[in-house]
Amino acid sequence: MIIIAEAGVNHNGDLNKALSLISEAANAGADYIKFQTFKTENLVHKKAQKAAYQIENTQQGDSQFTMLKQLEISEGWYPKLIAHARDNKIKFLSTGFDQESIDFLDKLGCDFFKVPSGEITNKPYLQHIAGKGKPVIVSTGMATKEEISNAINTLTESGVARNSISVLHCNTQYPTDMSDVNLYAMHDIRDSFNVEIGYSDHTLGIEVPIAAVALGAKIIEKHFTLDQSLPGPDHAASLTPVELKAMVIGIRNIEQAIEGSGMKEPSQSELKNISAARKSIHTNQNLEEGHVIAAGDLIMLRPGNGISPMEIDQVVGKRVLRNLKSGTLLKREDFE
Repeated sequence: MIIIAEAGVNHNGDLNKALSLISEAANAGADYIKFQTFKTENLVHKKAQKAAYQIENTQQGDSQFTMLKQLEISEGWYPKLIAHARDNKIKFLSTGFDQESIDFLDKLGCDFFKVPSGEITNKPYLQHIAGKGKPVIVSTGMATKEEISNAINTLTESGVARNSISVLHCNTQYPTDMSDVNLYAMHDIRDSFNVEIGYSDHTLGIEVPIAAVALGAKIIEKHFTLDQSLPGPDHAASLTPVELKAMVIGIRNIEQAIEGSGMKEPSQSELKNISAARKSIHTNQNLEEGHVIAAGDLIMLRPGNGISPMEIDQVVGKRVLRNLKSGTLLKREDFE
């Protein structure tokens, strides 16, 4: 189970904020801290409009180009970010949004490449990633099954083994309404494409990613920020550090809860409770030697260390071999 704490562009162009994001992700117990690597000139046309949520959460007059240019990470940051991640015992990762950025990240030695939802239909980009020979995680926000299939085929035809591809269900609306989450789509992806599944979450709160783990997600990606009130496109839909830690704890708990055999059987921890919680057959009144036991002579009481009530038919009609007081735990040697 991999938990990716998505810092994204929530550093707001401030190295100290980026370093603090790493510290907070490590403190929360995430496996990876992830940023976004791009050259704005290679990503967006200067006249491209912002997404609706970007307009809502940023300065109205900025273009998408101007907004993103302010959020680029300087190449000089990376040694400091990677060193800080290493010191905090969390793995460093970044999503590359263009071929030049992919080449740069490859030289940094990232464990795998992450395809963001917006690049799933970018064939040259996918082919470029595939040529690096590393595992690939693909986010599928806005994608149809045909587009997911085309992306997977492009990766495999360009050299990525299918078992090295993980696919994340995702909805790119920030924040995503609960009614739009459609978590069972993860199963459709898994069954249709025979890939490991995960979930990249943009809902408010922590319930949905925890539920995704219960439904089989092996990778969770979630945005977080130092302060939800900061200016920027993603802060408002991101977790606080406290929420991130709570999410990680919840996921780790669910991870343990689903690790069992999958077979319904008593656990070792509950075997000791059987006697205390279950009942045995007891006498409901005084019975004299030779008495033929009737159902009304019996009562089912705890503890369960005697004859099971499921065996009452084997007791009724039998003859008592000795005098029994009311409330006696019935034993097999008490009757014939």
